[in-house]
Amino acid sequence: MRAACIDIGSNTTRLLVADRLGDHLQEVHQERAFTRIGRGLAAGGAIPGEKIDEVVAVVSAQVLIARDLGAAHVRGVATAAIRWAANGQELVEAIRVATRLQVDILSGEDEARLAFCGAAAMLDQVPSGPLGVLDVGGGSSEMVIGTVPADVLWWASLQLGSSTLTECHLHSDPPSAAQLAAARREVAAALQSLVPPQPALTVAVGGSATSLARMAGSLLDAQALLRSLRVLASEPSAIVARRSQIDPQRARLLPAGLLILEAMAQRLGTTIVVGRGGIREGVLLEAMAR
Repeated sequence: MRAACIDIGSNTTRLLVADRLGDHLQEVHQERAFTRIGRGLAAGGAIPGEKIDEVVAVVSAQVLIARDLGAAHVRGVATAAIRWAANGQELVEAIRVATRLQVDILSGEDEARLAFCGAAAMLDQVPSGPLGVLDVGGGSSEMVIGTVPADVLWWASLQLGSSTLTECHLHSDPPSAAQLAAARREVAAALQSLVPPQPALTVAVGGSATSLARMAGSLLDAQALLRSLRVLASEPSAIVARRSQIDPQRARLLPAGLLILEAMAQRLGTTIVVGRGGIREGVLLEAMAR
């Protein structure tokens, strides 16, 4: 069975087309556009009309690609920026009118659950104990602990992401030591009250994690994160992007994403392994199981 998911996030709008093979997915096609809906959007603010038009155009093109590739079903989901926007439903309705695609606005709990299920399904090896999944988005970040394949034991969704943290604190490129310190304090405050269970394995998914893997490899231990932050704090994002083959817009947000992942890993007392899968895979597995 072939299906597609269009995931409208705070930073990017992404398309995944995949076939289901047993309990796993085989990717057919994946693409993204940096639509940056969350840029400059305070909680409760409105998405500008021109941004709605831009996202509708991107989603329309992705729907056509999915159908051309033979996707029998296309599901649309939207995350933090649309959830918090005063006119998130206006964007959803504009997409429905243009494409006939019904976009579901996910709750923080939905994001956590789907990220866990998607990451768990793409593991090469099932851990001996609980699995931790970290997903840093543009507008929110999720921490989830559970057992494979889909039993969530604990979760948290933080109103803190790579875009929001960058806009609040990391104003220069590269960010200054004072800016990084202020960002670290905000992340620490957001995590302070959390008491998660101890995972046997922790994987990080999402754009920040996969981009960091290009810089430091798939094992993001304390030393790898420290080395990466030194580079990100000493060189403009354009240079980092070119050398590591990262999208320039992603590179600009990467210091914030790194700080969030670093603090989450410290809270869990674990080392991060960059994983595969995430919300889109979770959406498709759930849809295909119905």
